[in-house]
Amino acid sequence: MILDIQGIQKILPHRYPFLLIDGIEEMERWKRIVGIKNVTANEHYFQGHFPGKPIMPGVLIIESMAQTGGLLLLQEVPDREKKLIYFVAIDNARFRRPVVPGDQLKLEMNVLAWRGGFCKLEGRATVNGEMAAEATLMCKMVDLETEQPPAAQPAEKAR
Repeated sequence: MILDIQGIQKILPHRYPFLLIDGIEEMERWKRIVGIKNVTANEHYFQGHFPGKPIMPGVLIIESMAQTGGLLLLQEVPDREKKLIYFVAIDNARFRRPVVPGDQLKLEMNVLAWRGGFCKLEGRATVNGEMAAEATLMCKMVDLETEQPPAAQPAEKAR
């Protein structure tokens, strides 16, 4: 294991219950990364998805892929504590098999393009070599201080 959970938390801003990777097995700077997500029965989302038939939501599989890719990107940024990575697009997402408690997701992310704060990654999530999900993810790196959401504006009264 190249990075354990403590090493991951030094790079990613995510924390429980939304940190969805447990370890990094391989990393090739600027090119690819392989992460691990151990899916356990006590994941909070299994309470409602689905009672008696727990299945990891597909959006969380995609999020675990994104966090793995984000870790690769942030690894290269010297002032990463001042940055966030936002999704800008998800293409060609496909879900091939359910992910259930006891599974170990292997998250393989490959950089397709990386220019000017934008990155395109191709990802695969497998369980025991069997495809669980795949997608192409696009993201944008932003400055944390300048990309704060605007203050809520009061709604105009209906006329």
